[in-house]
Amino acid sequence: MTQTPTATTSTIPAPRTPALPQIIQGGMGVGISHWELAKAVSRIGQLGIVSCTGIDNVLVRRLQDGDEGGHVRRALAAYPNQERAEKVIRMYFLEGGRAPGQSYRRVPLPTVTKHGAAWELGVMGSFVEVFLAREGHDNPVGVNLLTKLQLHTVPALYGAMLAGADVVIMGAGIPREIPGVLDAFAAGGQASIKLDVKGGEAAVLTFDPTEYGLERRELKRPKFYPIVTSHILAGVLMKKASGSVEGFVIEGPTAGGHNAPPRGNPTFDESGQPIYGERDIADLDEMKKLGLPFWLAGSRATPEALQEALARGAAGIQVGTLFAYCADSGLRDDLREQVHGLTKEGGVDVYTDPLASPTGFPFKVVQLSDTLASPELYAARPRVCDIGYLREAYAAEDGKTGLRCAAEPVDAYLSKGGKIEDTVGRKCLCNALMTDAGYAQVQKGGYVEDSLMTSGDSLNDIAAWPLGYRAEDVVEFLLGRYTPGA
Repeated sequence: MTQTPTATTSTIPAPRTPALPQIIQGGMGVGISHWELAKAVSRIGQLGIVSCTGIDNVLVRRLQDGDEGGHVRRALAAYPNQERAEKVIRMYFLEGGRAPGQSYRRVPLPTVTKHGAAWELGVMGSFVEVFLAREGHDNPVGVNLLTKLQLHTVPALYGAMLAGADVVIMGAGIPREIPGVLDAFAAGGQASIKLDVKGGEAAVLTFDPTEYGLERRELKRPKFYPIVTSHILAGVLMKKASGSVEGFVIEGPTAGGHNAPPRGNPTFDESGQPIYGERDIADLDEMKKLGLPFWLAGSRATPEALQEALARGAAGIQVGTLFAYCADSGLRDDLREQVHGLTKEGGVDVYTDPLASPTGFPFKVVQLSDTLASPELYAARPRVCDIGYLREAYAAEDGKTGLRCAAEPVDAYLSKGGKIEDTVGRKCLCNALMTDAGYAQVQKGGYVEDSLMTSGDSLNDIAAWPLGYRAEDVVEFLLGRYTPGA
């Protein structure tokens, strides 16, 4: 029988008081801002962030890949319910990893009413990620989630808090209900959020830790920093959120991943990219009047940008892309090397695609011809929805609440009341982003899921950096103490 590695401590790490960093390492999912990157940033005094997007599947796929180093099992040895943790290890852990061509065992696809298995794995996955990121140092660690992923949010938050997360950062939507969720969990209770239902009334999703073999206990309440694009939205959240907000990340349209759509009637350039204007730039003088700390994000990864942010009243900057391509991130080595090489050979384009994401938010796509950014390669991919994070809830004709995704098989989407025009250009980001982090699914028939890379507009700035640079180098550079290649 395989022995589970012993945790370095038999108790969950004690709470600590977060300090304000000048640099926040951006949350990049799936699995790019994993625990190793966040730990590398946090242990040198800035704020490391782990992505809890897709964390249930990340957990079980790591176990099925053999859990190199025993890190997942070491963290699970500190999980409060050992019986359930050991059950998950028995179900998913494969000594030595999967056989060549073997598919990953999937997390049961959750529904609005049947989501217990996925939620428990979400709690454990977030617990593991935060536990490992906090291990061996006393500095704050934060987590990042997407507001749009409502069905998966609450269990991931609980697992993160159970492991002592210090900060929660959320974008891709307006996270009004999250402060109240943090308050409820901190008080030792259950928590609920509403699930938006297209064409019907919102459903209520409630997480009660006792249903997952966990005792109700008071937990440290993390600070909450929602991602906003304007001072107006920041003010709305301060007034109408269900609990306290402790700061903001102000993300501009050049940032990677999902972007907020332009304000007002959308317009597009000749290539089909949305055009952003003055209304999409936050008024920092108005932000200062709100009295809360804020960080600027989107093409801010230079020491000059950090100093400018500080001079304009910000607490600092959030940086994503430069950390994504460092050796400490969860990005696949071959993708890191490929993109890095292309930036040095003349550059690579980043396209703000208004259609790719099933969320309806614009999504920045790195234009690599051998990935799913190629229309031909994407057309050859069998449409399948077996992870389902980006599904939307809708009111079905039978009165029940169903789930559908514009990137799923077209016939299936239409059978659920979806419109054919909504399927055009949509891509399965769930599988593609899993692949970017090295967790490519082998589908029926042998198709191996391909990558779809996302980065900020400043991607080509990494050309100045040597391949294999570290997170510590990024921090030192931003603080003006290191010059790439010097």
